[in-house]
Amino acid sequence: LIAIIGGAIFFMNRKPKTNLKPVESAEDLLKLVNEIYAGQEEKLPKLDTKTVDISEADSVKYITGLENGNDLQYLAVSEPMMSSQAYSFIIAKVKDGVDASNIAKTMSEKVDMRKWICVSAEKLYATNSGDIVCLVMSSEEWAKPVYDKFKSLAGNIGEEYTKTEELPELPEEKY
Repeated sequence: LIAIIGGAIFFMNRKPKTNLKPVESAEDLLKLVNEIYAGQEEKLPKLDTKTVDISEADSVKYITGLENGNDLQYLAVSEPMMSSQAYSFIIAKVKDGVDASNIAKTMSEKVDMRKWICVSAEKLYATNSGDIVCLVMSSEEWAKPVYDKFKSLAGNIGEEYTKTEELPELPEEKY
């Protein structure tokens, strides 16, 4: 009986396997972003990477599509310094007991791929590894290598969510 109880406690408390370094602070998320970008800096636009205050619901919603940051422990975002470039890379650590795969799914469904004034992201990729959620949206050329590097570093990932933005058909020009 003790072995059964001990086994049940072990399985309830075990974290999903990931090869990512433990994230103990928002700064650790920034280090992870830098690790993902290593070797890709020349291919990406000039980016501003920062942590986000999860208590600011409006900021959290604009960046992630989530109603608030109640399920998040830390959040970081990397976006262009010039807002006319559609690119957003989001890394979040969820709180203990929160289903990170569900957060990745919700973000992929609710984030605004057209949040920039003049441009829209062409492609969105989202997943999680353990308690870390990754979402990147941009052109295929920028988004895919960043997403693939996250998956490579993580080793094991959860469910993958992708979306392709359907651009509206423009009317024929009439002269």
